[in-house]
Amino acid sequence: MNPIFAELPTTVFEVISGLARERGAVNLGQGFPEGPGPQDVRAKAAEAALHGYNQYPPMAGLPELRAAVADHYRRFQGLELDAQQVLVTSGATEAIAASIFALVQPGDEVVLIEPFYDAYPPLVRQAGGVARFVSLKPPHWRLTEAALARAFGPKTRLVLFNNPMNPAARVFDAQECELLADVCRRFDVTAVCDEVWEHVVFDGRRHIPLIGLPGMAERTVKIGSAGKMFSLTGWKVGFVCAAPHLLAAIAKAHQFLTFTTPPNLQAAVAWGLAKDATYFQAMRAEYQHGRDRLAAALTDGGWAVLPSEGAYFLCVDLAASGVAADDLTFCRRAVEEAGVGAIPVSVFYASEPVTNVVRLCFAKHDATLDAGAERLNAARRMFG
Repeated sequence: MNPIFAELPTTVFEVISGLARERGAVNLGQGFPEGPGPQDVRAKAAEAALHGYNQYPPMAGLPELRAAVADHYRRFQGLELDAQQVLVTSGATEAIAASIFALVQPGDEVVLIEPFYDAYPPLVRQAGGVARFVSLKPPHWRLTEAALARAFGPKTRLVLFNNPMNPAARVFDAQECELLADVCRRFDVTAVCDEVWEHVVFDGRRHIPLIGLPGMAERTVKIGSAGKMFSLTGWKVGFVCAAPHLLAAIAKAHQFLTFTTPPNLQAAVAWGLAKDATYFQAMRAEYQHGRDRLAAALTDGGWAVLPSEGAYFLCVDLAASGVAADDLTFCRRAVEEAGVGAIPVSVFYASEPVTNVVRLCFAKHDATLDAGAERLNAARRMFG
């Protein structure tokens, strides 16, 4: 067996979710919404499946979806893209894999900013890359010039940039984005930007796409996710936006991964991307309500709640909350004894793990959030 994958443990998401199912626990661990997603978008998918084309669509994606992606980013982010700069993938994870496999050669160094999406390191290793880490720490999780300078060098080929960031719930500001863009320009590095949470930002914040900064259009791969935009994570429809020379290489990797994506889902996503700003404002407001409700209940219960600027997640600081246990111990006991699932943030690190922070998902109904908070408060008392 390939040792890169054979030696990987079962993901903590599967472990915690499995224990939650076995024990009937409230699962605030795995990051997916509890609701069904917008009815009109789902209806378009059903209509396309019944009355549309159901054979292989073009490898690069339906022309109407590629055009819709380019138009969407033009309207919402001011990016000058055309349909030929868009590739449709079976989810953002496939887009990330195709980008890494296409752009990393054996021995190339790839900068990973931790905490990171746990798919990044094994994909880099499978491509023959060597990971270099920039380690961010709570409570502010800020990128600094010094940290970037330590990680980048003459062998750096790629940097993976998750913004907004899972699990830290950071939305990187203009200064941080410009710092990263500057080091990419100086070292001639390509940035693969995992921007799946780009519409899930709170408190009036604005997502800054790295591809739109000066000198970055030719060296940035922008990755988006319809699953996150429309709260339909099971659909697995992603898209890559990049300059032609980058997209051509990524498309060659994509054709031997999934090749294509269900045409009815593509058609529905194309329709959904044409929605006006009111849909996305309402979606953000709903998730911000969930964030605020969970944060208030946990704060009342004595938890030290960290800021949540974007994505579906809220983190709590165990040590600052009077919990002496590390995050792995706490999460295991919480699901087994208190009946609530949470994710230890240390699993999102490779070099300098933070062991005192736990991630919670607030993309749930109010009743679920209330029950989860009550059980988390009970779990905190177990360690008191």
